[in-house]
Amino acid sequence: MSLNTNTWNRLRYTLYLPIYDFVADRIFRKYRKRSVQLLGAKPEDAILILGAGTGLDLPYLQGCTNLTANDITPGMIFKLKQRAEKLQIPVDAKVMNGQKMTFADAAFDAVMLHLILAVIPDPVACIKEVERVLKPGGTVMVFDKFLPDGQKPSALRRLLNQVASTLFSDINRSMGSIISHTSLQQELNEPAALGGAFRIVRLRKPF
Repeated sequence: MSLNTNTWNRLRYTLYLPIYDFVADRIFRKYRKRSVQLLGAKPEDAILILGAGTGLDLPYLQGCTNLTANDITPGMIFKLKQRAEKLQIPVDAKVMNGQKMTFADAAFDAVMLHLILAVIPDPVACIKEVERVLKPGGTVMVFDKFLPDGQKPSALRRLLNQVASTLFSDINRSMGSIISHTSLQQELNEPAALGGAFRIVRLRKPF
C-alpha cells in the first residue's frame, strides 16, 4: 500500500489516543479476554501482538514471559510500554508496519490480531506476514468485524464503508477471503460483539 495510506493510519490513531482506551477497552474487554483464553498459551510461548495499540490485551497475558508487540503508531507504543511497566509485564514493543515486519521466519508460537485486520490497509499482506513469522503448528487469534463468508455487501453498506474505512475501519472484509491467500486453517469462528458482526477466530498453521 502507499506511504500516504500508512501515514494516514498513523495520524488518525495518534488523534484517537485520548479516547482510544475508553472505546476499545470498555466495549470489547470481555472479547479480548475470551480470545486470550481460547489461545491457551503456555507461559514461555513466544507471542506477537500485532497492531497492539495501547496494550489493552496485556492484562489477560499476565504470566507470559516472551511477549512482543508492534504498532505503526509511536504514541500507541509509548502508552503500551507505560501499561506494561505498570503491570510489570515484560514486553518487547516496537513501532513497525504489520504489512512488512522485520521478524525472522517462524519466530513466534502465536500471533494475536485484535481489531487490526479490518483497519490495516492491506489485510492480505498482513496475514501473509503472520503466516511467515508463525512457527509450524502455531496459532493465530483474531478478533474483528467481518462480513459472513460469501456474502456481498449491499449498496448502502458499500456507501457507508467509504466513510467508515477512512475514519475507523473497513466494514466489508471477509475472513475467508483474507486467509485464502495462506495455508492457515480455520479451527474456530464464534460470534462476539454486536450480534455476531464481530467474530473471534482461531487459525492454525499446518506442520
